[in-house]
Amino acid sequence: MGYLIKNGTVVYANGSYTADVLVEGEKITQVAKTIDAPGMTVIDASGKYIFPGFIDTHTHFDLDAGDFHTADDFYTGTKAAIAGGTTSILDFTTQEKGQTLTEALDVWHKMADGKSSCDYGFHMSITDWNDESKKEIKEMTRQGVTSYKLYMAYDNLKVNDKELFEILSAIEEEHGIVGVHCENGDIIKAVTEKLKSEERNSVRLHPKSRPAEAEAEAINRLLTIAKLAGTPVNIVHLSSKQGLKVVQRARKEGQQVFVETCPQYLILDEKEYNRPGFAGAAYVCAPPLRKKEDREALWEAVEKDEVDMLGTDHCSFNMGGQKTRGKDDFTRIPGGIPGTEQRPMLFYQYGVVEGRTSIERMCQLLAERPAKLFGMYPQKGAILPGSDADLVIWDPDKAWTISAKTQVQNVDNTPYEGISGTGMAAQVFLRGCPVAEYGKVHTELKGKYIHRTARQL
Repeated sequence: MGYLIKNGTVVYANGSYTADVLVEGEKITQVAKTIDAPGMTVIDASGKYIFPGFIDTHTHFDLDAGDFHTADDFYTGTKAAIAGGTTSILDFTTQEKGQTLTEALDVWHKMADGKSSCDYGFHMSITDWNDESKKEIKEMTRQGVTSYKLYMAYDNLKVNDKELFEILSAIEEEHGIVGVHCENGDIIKAVTEKLKSEERNSVRLHPKSRPAEAEAEAINRLLTIAKLAGTPVNIVHLSSKQGLKVVQRARKEGQQVFVETCPQYLILDEKEYNRPGFAGAAYVCAPPLRKKEDREALWEAVEKDEVDMLGTDHCSFNMGGQKTRGKDDFTRIPGGIPGTEQRPMLFYQYGVVEGRTSIERMCQLLAERPAKLFGMYPQKGAILPGSDADLVIWDPDKAWTISAKTQVQNVDNTPYEGISGTGMAAQVFLRGCPVAEYGKVHTELKGKYIHRTARQL
C-alpha cells in the first residue's frame, strides 16, 4: 500500500515539470510523466506544486535561557514545523563549560527523542575547546553530527580567534562545516554600556546596541581566519548589507563561503522597535532587525544566488512572563523570535508571489542546498527514487493570515501578526506518512533522528 500523487508540478532547484510521484513505504520509488500503479491511494495534485519536504537549518527548541526555557520545546516546535511543511529541522546542541561534546549531545537526544513530529538533527555548538573536544570530533561524525556552531559574541559562549582557527581546521579534517554567529561581542558591550548610561528602558535602543558594523567586522575577521585555515565556512543569520559586502568581496577572491539568512531580515525592519509601549520587545532578536536598505540588499542577494539557505533562528519567548523581564532594562529582554511554522508561506508570498524570486529558488533555499551542505542529500531535499518520501503538496491559491491566536507554535506572539498572503502546504508527508493538511497536524510524534554524513558542497 502506498500513495500515487498525480498531475502536480514537481519542483527542483534547476526546473519544474508536471509529473506523478509514487510513494511506497517510507520512500519515493518512481517519478515519471505518467505512472500507473494499481492499488495505491491516488492523490490528485492538479494545480499544485510538489516540493521536497522543507528543512529549517536553524532552530532553538527547549533552550535553557538562564531564568527560563524557550516557549517551544521539541514537541511543540516540531509540530509547528510540520504544520507549515518543514519535515526536517536542525537544532543547536550547546556544550556547557566543562562538558564533553558527547555529554551535550546526550542531553539534546533526551529532549528530542520520542517527542518530535518532524525529523531532526543537531549542529554541535562548541564553547569549551580543548584536547578532549578535539578528539571527540571523529566521534561526533560517527554519531551523525557533521556541522558545528561557534559564537563570536556572548561571554559564556564565544571562542577566541586562536580557538576559531583550530576548530575550523579540525572539522575540515572530517569534511564537516562550521556555522558562525558573527557579531563582535566587545563592540556590542561598549556600545551598550554607552547607551545604558543615557537611557535604560527603551526597546528602540536594541538595534543601536548591536550595529551592523559589529556584524561586518566579525564576518571579516572570520573569513580572514577561515582563509588562513583553508576551510569553507557558513555564516548564520546574515542580517546586513555591510556584512553581505564582506562576503561578496571574499567570494570574488575565490573563498568558499556559505550564507544563511532568515525571514525576519527579508520582511521586517527596525521600525518595529518603535512600536508603542513595550510592544517592540516581540521583535528583539540577535542580530536585530535592520534598515530597509539591508532588507533590499538581502533580497537582491537571494535572487543572485548569493544566499544558500533560509533558516528561522526560531527561539520563542512569551511576551507575558518572559520578554517582560526587560521592561526596565532593554538588555534583559530575551533575544529570539518564533517563525518555523510560517517560514514557507512567508517566503512564497514575499519571494515568489511578489516576483522577487522563483519557485525553483524556493526549493533550493528551503530544501535542496541545505540538504547537500549538511550531509542529508539525497535522503532529504530531493524528489528522487530512493529519497525519503518527505513531500509537500503546495496549494498556491490558499489564502492565509498569520495570528498568534491560531498558530501551532506554543508562544503568545508572532512577529508576523496580521500579515496576509496566499500559498500554503495543503498536504505534508513525512517519510511516506501523511501528517498535516492546511496547517493542521493530524499525526504526531513520527519524527526520527537524522544521521548525517559529510557535506556535499
